[in-house]
Amino acid sequence: MNKTLLAALATSLLATSAAQAQDVRSERNLSLALANQIAAAGVASCQEAGYAVTVTVVDRAGSVRALQRADNAGPHTLDASRAKAYTSASAKNTTLAMMESAQKNPGAANLVNIPGFLLLGGGVPVKVGDEVIGGVGIGGAPGGHLDEKCALAALETVKDALK
Repeated sequence: MNKTLLAALATSLLATSAAQAQDVRSERNLSLALANQIAAAGVASCQEAGYAVTVTVVDRAGSVRALQRADNAGPHTLDASRAKAYTSASAKNTTLAMMESAQKNPGAANLVNIPGFLLLGGGVPVKVGDEVIGGVGIGGAPGGHLDEKCALAALETVKDALK
């Protein structure tokens, strides 16, 4: 082969490799250890306030990574905490903010009809900077605002790991 043909072939291969590399994404996600830490901290935070809750932590795709149910937490709290975590991770927002928006804004009212979404307070996105890498959902306190308070307290305990 002549040098011109070899150079053209090499250039073509390099361009193809660069294009393929752009098609592959790297994403941060929750480890099992971190998900378990968040779940345990959420249960502990609510227990300190006298609430028996369930805490579910999901990854960025909404799949369950960790789930802890406190003694005496109602059976309904399992599904509620999972749906709140999923909703928060998917929408990249707190479920309390979404609930308030749906109540005040007719254009957002249909959010309640999205399969798997639960617009009650207690779901909070797990973030590294501005990137959502998961969600935590808590159910069982006597009010979604209290579930959210426990979720925020849980995330505060792992803030150094989320830098």
